[in-house]
Amino acid sequence: MSSEFAWSAEQVELRRTVRAFAAQVSPQEEVRRLMASPLGHDPAVWSRLGEELGVLGLATDEEYDGVGDGLVSQAVVIEELGRALVCGPLLGSIILGATVLGGLSDKAARAELLPGLVAGRTTAALAAPLHRGGFDPAAVTVTATARHSGASASDGTPSPDGTPSPGGTATAGYTLRGSVAHVLDGAAADLLLVAATIGGAGAGTDGDGDGDGDAVGLFAVSADATGLVRQSAATMDLTRRQATVSFNDVPARLLAAAPEAAAVLATTAETAAVLLAAEQVGAAQYLLDLSVEYARTRLQFGRPIGSFQAVKHLCADMLVLVEQARSVAYHGAWALDEGTDDPRIAASLAQSVCSTAFTQVAAMAVQVHGGIGFTWEHPAHLYLKRAYTDAALFGGAEAHQERLAQLVLDDADGH
Repeated sequence: MSSEFAWSAEQVELRRTVRAFAAQVSPQEEVRRLMASPLGHDPAVWSRLGEELGVLGLATDEEYDGVGDGLVSQAVVIEELGRALVCGPLLGSIILGATVLGGLSDKAARAELLPGLVAGRTTAALAAPLHRGGFDPAAVTVTATARHSGASASDGTPSPDGTPSPGGTATAGYTLRGSVAHVLDGAAADLLLVAATIGGAGAGTDGDGDGDGDAVGLFAVSADATGLVRQSAATMDLTRRQATVSFNDVPARLLAAAPEAAAVLATTAETAAVLLAAEQVGAAQYLLDLSVEYARTRLQFGRPIGSFQAVKHLCADMLVLVEQARSVAYHGAWALDEGTDDPRIAASLAQSVCSTAFTQVAAMAVQVHGGIGFTWEHPAHLYLKRAYTDAALFGGAEAHQERLAQLVLDDADGH
C-alpha cells in the first residue's frame, strides 16, 4: 500500500459483492425475524459468508485458511455487513475471537481453531474486560486453578479446540471459577476464550496490586464443558446478542500465559475498536442514504421536504459526520496494518469519532423522517439502538477522548 491511501480494484469489487449479498440475505423483514429467533442469526448465511464468499478470514493468515489481506479489506466487509444489520456472531467470533487466536504464539492452537472460525463452521466468544481500546487486567473476574499434572484426560480437560484430549494422556489443565457479564455472542458460541487470573494472585494483578496483568492467562473452554452456565442477557439492540457466562470449576486449557495473554488481549482491543468503527460507518451511511431518499420523495405543501432549509442542513450535517467517520475508521485499519501510527491512538480516535458520528446520524435520521421515524415498523429505531449499544461496547466516546488526551500528553512529556 502506498503512503497515500487509495482503494484497490479488488477492494472495490469486494465491497460491491458483499453489499449485494447482504441486500439479498438481510432485508429488514429478515432482520426482524432473526432478532426474535432463539439463536439470533441464520447459521446457513454465516456459513456462506465463510465458505462461499470467503470474507470472514480476510485478516487471517493464509496458512490458517484465511486470505491474509489485512484489516483494511476486513473493514470493508464489516462496513457492508453493518450497513445491512446482518445478524451473526461478527463481533464475538471474527472481530474478537479470530483476532485473539491470530495473535497467539501457539501455532498448533491457531491451526486447530482458526480454520473453523474463518469458514463459518464454528463460532467463538471472548470473555475478557476490554475497555477504552485496551485490556483491563484489574477487571478480570475469573480465577484459574491448576490441576494436578497427572490427571487423566477422562476428567474432561479440553484441548485448545475445547474437546477432550486423547484418552490416557496425562494433562496439566486448569479449572475456572467466576462470572463474566456482557459476553458478546456468548450464549451460542462453540468455543469460549476466557481471561483469568492464575493461582490466586488477586484479580488481574501479579499480587502487588498494580494491575499489570502479570498473572493473567488466556484459556479455551468448550461449549459443553461441565460447570459452564450461559444465560442470555436482555439488550437494547435485539440484533446483537450478549450473555452472562458463569464458570463453576470448569475444565479449561491454557492457550497463553502471562505476559503474552495480556499483550494479545490489548492488541485485540485495539483491533476491535477499529473494526467496530467500520461497522458504525456502514450503518451510518445506510441512514444517510435512507434520509436523503426520503427527503427527495416525501412531499409537504406540494414540495419535497428536501427543499426546506432545515432538512437540507440535517442531511448536509449527516454527510459531514459520515465522511469524517469513514476517514478515521480506515485510517485506524490502515495504521494497524502498516504500523504508521500508535495503535492506541488510532483505536481510540476511531471509536471516539465513529461512536459520536453514528449516534448523531441516527438521531438526525429519525428527525428527517418525522413521525414515521418513531414507529416500530420503520427501520430507523433498529439503527438507533445499534448506535447507542455500539457506543458503549468498548467504552464511550468520552472515555476514548480521555485516553487520547492521556496518550498525547504522555508523548508530549516524553514518557
